[in-house]
Amino acid sequence: MGSAGEVFRVFLKLGFTSFGGPIAHLGYFRDELVERRRWVDDKEYADLVALCQFLPGPASSQVGFGLGLHRAGPLGALAAFLAFTLPSAALLVAFAAGASLFQGVLGSGILDGLKIVAVAIVAQAVWGMAKALTPDRERASIAVVAALAVILLAGPLGQVLAIGVGALAGLFFCRAGTGVVTGAMRFPVSRAAGAVCLVLFLVLLAGLPLLSLAAGSAGLALFDAFYRAGALVFGGGHVVLPLLQAGVVTPGWVTPEQFLAGYGAAQAVPGPLFTFAAYLGTLSGAGPGGVAGAAVALAGIFLPGFLLLVGVLPFWDRFRTRPQAQALMRGANAAVVGILAAALYNPVFTTAITGAGPFCLALVCFVLLIAWKAPPWLVVLVGAAGGVLLALSPF
Repeated sequence: MGSAGEVFRVFLKLGFTSFGGPIAHLGYFRDELVERRRWVDDKEYADLVALCQFLPGPASSQVGFGLGLHRAGPLGALAAFLAFTLPSAALLVAFAAGASLFQGVLGSGILDGLKIVAVAIVAQAVWGMAKALTPDRERASIAVVAALAVILLAGPLGQVLAIGVGALAGLFFCRAGTGVVTGAMRFPVSRAAGAVCLVLFLVLLAGLPLLSLAAGSAGLALFDAFYRAGALVFGGGHVVLPLLQAGVVTPGWVTPEQFLAGYGAAQAVPGPLFTFAAYLGTLSGAGPGGVAGAAVALAGIFLPGFLLLVGVLPFWDRFRTRPQAQALMRGANAAVVGILAAALYNPVFTTAITGAGPFCLALVCFVLLIAWKAPPWLVVLVGAAGGVLLALSPF
């Protein structure tokens, strides 16, 4: 066990340096918390990632919340969430207030460089997790099938299906070596507390629209719109954008031009893409607006995913200690490797690697991470500087 202060410091660094979206965030988490600090091992980490992929909400933020909970209890979970979220939320609130970010050749070069860094980070995550979680031909085959499913069935459906099929395949083909689990990942959440969280999730989902309508409160309506988006999206990241657009653009709270400008700015900041809600809450015509509106929007979009995670964890930990469950999780963990591999191809590689120059920069960043064991923040700086040089280069 650690302290909430320790968790806050670690996740604040991650909040400032984790560029590249939710899949890249999982790579940053693994490098910092599995490889460097050894808070958990690869199997425990993959178990938590697999669970968060199953649940609605921001998957990478849920993983961070769970790691903070495991390390330092409820205060650690809160510290992980605040530290990982605040940097990008503050930048997007500033952008909404009129700050101009990432304009011109210099800004676009930095943004392109950060996308290239994401390629190296995700590649490192695939490399490391594949060595740990697909050591035999059965699990390697499950990973390949999962990657094909995600590539061919775009969207969260492909991810959920890949993990489900991988788990079933594990039950049949990954039984060898199952036994008593030692050092199971424990979370300080009782079954009663988990049940309360699940009930609260459902009550808010069903009751907030009625309550906001009855009270006529614009603030409640704003909270409800973001809570519903966070509760109904699987896969997190960019998948939430259509729900947010329907929630704030359709009723006229935010203009389409404002929405697209904020989405562009969200690509240039580190941390979870769900902090796009801070930008929208700041500008929203419903609710308090400004910093208070940003706080309402952030609370609304993150709360349902965290309630679900805490609600499921007490039952999940006991489930995973059974031999049949171990076989299921071996298959599911192999599928997670396949999902990461598919994400490395699309959208990470296809978006960032547009020619020989970006490919060479990605290779440099990858070697820095794998061979030189460079810290991610340093690789981010190298990638940003390389992106600027590529933007200024005539080649």
